[in-house]
Amino acid sequence: MKILITGNMGYIGPVVTNQLRSSFPDAFLVGYDMGYFASSLTNSVFLPENQLDMQLFGDVRNTPASVFNDVDVVIYLAAISNDAMGHSFEEVTLDVNYKSAIRVAKAAKDAGAKSFVFASSCSMYGAANDAARTEQSDVNPLTAYAKSKVYAERDLEPLADENFTVTCLRFATACGMSPRLRLDLVLNDFVAGAVSSGKVNILSDGSPWRPIIHVKDMARAIKWAVERDAENGGEFLAVNAGSNKWNYQVIDLAQAVSKVIPGVRVFTNKDAVPDKRSYRVNFELFEKLAPNDQPICNLADTIQELYDGLIAMSFDNIDFRNSNFMRLSLLNSLREKKHLNNELSWSFKPSQKKSLI
Repeated sequence: MKILITGNMGYIGPVVTNQLRSSFPDAFLVGYDMGYFASSLTNSVFLPENQLDMQLFGDVRNTPASVFNDVDVVIYLAAISNDAMGHSFEEVTLDVNYKSAIRVAKAAKDAGAKSFVFASSCSMYGAANDAARTEQSDVNPLTAYAKSKVYAERDLEPLADENFTVTCLRFATACGMSPRLRLDLVLNDFVAGAVSSGKVNILSDGSPWRPIIHVKDMARAIKWAVERDAENGGEFLAVNAGSNKWNYQVIDLAQAVSKVIPGVRVFTNKDAVPDKRSYRVNFELFEKLAPNDQPICNLADTIQELYDGLIAMSFDNIDFRNSNFMRLSLLNSLREKKHLNNELSWSFKPSQKKSLI
């Protein structure tokens, strides 16, 4: 089996690569990535891409047809990956997260691939303060990022048939330690604040709901999707990926951090503009379809893992929200140095670009 992973050099990709190598030791694994965050290793004793058979550097907006030769499965992780980046780069977000996902899926199908796994998001539910959202609930995307996931799912569905299975995993908000750590995620942010300053500063009043999921459990869900056949969920499947046990209000996450890490104080911003991105999610369908690949991590251990990882990094940056641990800050830094243009393409001349195998 040959598996192509787009966007493999970000926060989630190294953990997914590790899971795939463990689950499918004989598979031929290929990574395809722009390399924005390739140098942002934060907690790894080896280059995560060493677990691949091949690493290609390239832009999903311009993927050569040869990349899909003999590919059986495509895992689409490539994304402008949060609301802040989506706000700053709305057109790029729609192109990378939505339009390019469709182009890649079509090219893979034309080349003979049998399966396409798309990293979607529960953020598409937007403002939903009543009952937990199921896959049949109306979507209410409030940001460019969330809209890109809605559009991608819509246009992926017609591509699915008896020869091409499409699985869209609507992930809860990611958290947990990774070889390329991000701190622009709610739980990771809180632990970083606790380590660097002894404080958890919530930017809202703490009331919004957020389902969360450990990156290791995301990787387990992706492994399941790679193995899934059409008899288990249909030729096209969009499913909430997470656990009912991991629906939390933001204030609950902050208080959990203060319980695990001694001496931490929690502060809310009661004067903040209300955060409309509040939703609980029902994960019963995922539990039914993937009983052997359910989330196994727990909140306290995840917080402890993040704490231990940051301590091992000698992390002490109180101003981390303006650092390169935040994806938008790193992209802006690359733009300021003229390495990236406004479309987030590398500014190097084509003759200087190389794909490394």
